[in-house]
Amino acid sequence: MKYLLDTGVLIHNLMARSKLNRRALELLADDSSELYISAASSWEIAIKAGTGKLILPERPSQFVIRAIQSMSLQSLDITHNHVAALESLPSFHRDPFDRILIAQAKTEELVLLTADRKLEKYQIEMVWCGM
Repeated sequence: MKYLLDTGVLIHNLMARSKLNRRALELLADDSSELYISAASSWEIAIKAGTGKLILPERPSQFVIRAIQSMSLQSLDITHNHVAALESLPSFHRDPFDRILIAQAKTEELVLLTADRKLEKYQIEMVWCGM
């Protein structure tokens, strides 16, 4: 199965695994899972670390590179098709990072791994990863 990691799931997996449920930990550890990280997550991490909203053990760029390597993540760039898909999304909330992740999951037919209840309103396949 192919999964797109929500930024929070990515951060929790590396820094606070106790915030993830057993199913999430199993999917993240399963060698048959194809795990993707969006460029949007890298961008979100850099912005939040830069504003002090996210404290990391290393520079944001190093954190993301370590995540990609240690979790065997595949990179997902943001394309014009992903941006175009934003037009069809309902406006349940305005977080641009969440919205592009939803659009990417929908466009690429990926299952979103999330611990953000606000995303449950969107009509895409997702797995709840929170406690």
